[in-house]
Amino acid sequence: MDPLPATPTRQALVSHLIRTRIAGDVATPRENNLDHYRELAEGNRYFWFGLDLGDRWTDASAVLELMAERCGVVADPEHVNGQDTIDPELTVDGLDRMAEVLRKAVEDRSTVLLASGHPAGLFAVHNVLAKALRAVGCQVVGPAENLYADGGEIRYLGGVFMLHRGGSLVHTHSPEPMAEVLNALERDGRGLPDLVVADHGWAGCAGARGIDTVGFADSNDPALFVGESEGSVLVSVPLDDNVQPHFYAPMASYLLDAADLRHRPAAPRPGGGGRHRPDPRTRRTRTRKTRD
Repeated sequence: MDPLPATPTRQALVSHLIRTRIAGDVATPRENNLDHYRELAEGNRYFWFGLDLGDRWTDASAVLELMAERCGVVADPEHVNGQDTIDPELTVDGLDRMAEVLRKAVEDRSTVLLASGHPAGLFAVHNVLAKALRAVGCQVVGPAENLYADGGEIRYLGGVFMLHRGGSLVHTHSPEPMAEVLNALERDGRGLPDLVVADHGWAGCAGARGIDTVGFADSNDPALFVGESEGSVLVSVPLDDNVQPHFYAPMASYLLDAADLRHRPAAPRPGGGGRHRPDPRTRRTRTRKTRD
């Protein structure tokens, strides 16, 4: 991502999200969203992103209701095809909640792991966060070598773990790459991170392992919003997770500023420490293309 622009106001960011279709009228069609909600409710583990949902979400209408509340999709169950939405106000609310968690991580000089299943989209945001967190004294986990999952190799680029297959970084929903990374950290005696910033199964797997996790999720990725509602994921920011990478720049700038990551000087890491969990009282609930 190019140098970040000046931090936008909330209203300017909302306008930008709508204009670039990160939120507002998004590219994911309604029928794709409903299909994914149905698959999650029917127990298709591919759509659980590594979370253990048991038999608590077997009603697709309940999943739709949750997604209307937390993501801003159209609440009407009779709306079954065509345009769907993400509420940009909920996107910014999610960024504010994520910023609270990041601010606490900086105060604690936490160890942070970043990962993405969207190397052509959200990687740009994760990369900016990795640089900013490292600059203020957080330890960013990585690299790791000779780790494999889902027929590919786990690669570490710009502070971010991703999956590589067939000569390219690949889009993945799978939790297996994150499981491989976390298992390797424990096996090597490095311990689990204090915080994970991720998306897709990278985030779901970390949350299922009891690690403080914040992430980004699209309107057709209900698992992370379900995880947020149950407490296994601290924050899920609703957005279109695969637009042009430079479109995310104002959003990244807003997030860094809200987390006080833009100008905070680095400080030495304190000795000792331990895993933290932010006060739950700080949490708040609330061109068509084919999508995976």
